Amino acid sequence: MLAKVLSPWLDGGIEHIGSTAIPRIVAKPIIDMMAGVRDLEEARAAFGPLGDQSYVPDPHRPGIAHHFAKPSRQLPEATHSLHLTEPGSDLWRERLAFRDALRRDADLAAEYETLKLKLARVFRDDAQAYVAGKRAFVTRVLAGPGLQPGRR
Repeated sequence: MLAKVLSPWLDGGIEHIGSTAIPRIVAKPIIDMMAGVRDLEEARAAFGPLGDQSYVPDPHRPGIAHHFAKPSRQLPEATHSLHLTEPGSDLWRERLAFRDALRRDADLAAEYETLKLKLARVFRDDAQAYVAGKRAFVTRVLAGPGLQPGRR
């Protein structure tokens, strides 16, 4: 369904990213996705069709991506997260490299799971601190393929 909605702007497909894309690790029940679009500015035209599918704009990394959340009717958190970005953008390369590294290395995935669980306990009510607590790990993983997170 999402591919059909985004087809006028899509270039690079739709990728499943985030913890739910890593086999055998604990993850929040949020499906994180990233869709490659030909042109970020032209993809603004997708806001209406995505809104028709209950996706709500949720700014994140402006200038490199459009981010949307799909709220849940039963849960306090969104059920889906969607980034629209151009294939080859920093965000595209970072998210795929991180996902692929954890998929290839079960020990690395287990280390990430342990870190996430610890941070979730310590920063239960502070999402920013939780994300900041993962930064060193993410930076280390991305250094393998020569990437630095969030350069632009």
